[in-house]
Parts: sequence; C-alpha cells; structure tokens
Amino acid sequence: MYMHEWALAEAVVSAVSQIAQREGLKFVSQVKIMVGELQQVELDIFEFALTQLKSGILEKAKFVLETVPARLLCRVCGKEWSFARNSLARDASEAVHFIPEAVHAYVRCPKCGSPDYEVVTGRGVWIESIKGVQHP
Repeated sequence: MYMHEWALAEAVVSAVSQIAQREGLKFVSQVKIMVGELQQVELDIFEFALTQLKSGILEKAKFVLETVPARLLCRVCGKEWSFARNSLARDASEAVHFIPEAVHAYVRCPKCGSPDYEVVTGRGVWIESIKGVQHP
C-alpha cells in the first residue's frame, strides 16, 4: 500500500548519495526534502523508509521533511484557493496520490466551477538542501 513512499525514498537516497560523492562529502548530516501537498505522501512512512534505506555516507543523516501547501489558480475567473485533501473521495484521493495532475478530474474552481486552473504550488518532491562534512 505504501510502495509509493518507499520508491520515493529509494530515489532520494540514491540521488543524495550521488550528489554527496560528487561534492566530495565525507558524510551527510542533514537532507531537507520538500514534499508538495498534491503528492499526498504519507510523511511518516516516507521518513521511516528513508531511515531504513540510508547507509554508508548517509548513515548519520537526519531527514527533514517539509510540506509545500497546494495553491490552485483558476484560469477562467482568477480565483486562487487552497487544495483540500479531505474534500476528495477515497478513490479520487488515491488517484491524485499517484498522479497529481489527476486533480483536474476531481477538483473544480470553488467560484466558477471550472476545471481549468493551474497548480501554483504544491506539486512534486525535491531535495532542497544537503548538509555534510567534506573530505579534508
């Protein structure tokens, strides 16, 4: 059920390891990861997976996860609003979890009812920063 979080954790650990080696780090002390709200990542599971998968250069790493709220902007009437995960039915929530762009099939502008809006913030998962100690 939480394979999405484990796959994300594997990708993050791999990317951080490659970046750390390329930058000549002896070890990584902290990794800050930004998680868009539309990804609907279960943060507890994601963090657990990260801690289970870290090894070698990442053995001492602390993972800091920060959620980026989703903001939507209607292209028809200009209304900007926040995404409300709780307003989605379970099957819709599951679809958006795996394919965030599917939000357009389930969410409409609260002002005019249009499905034509852009996701201003709250999409994606990215490594914001990596802190560590470089080799002398």
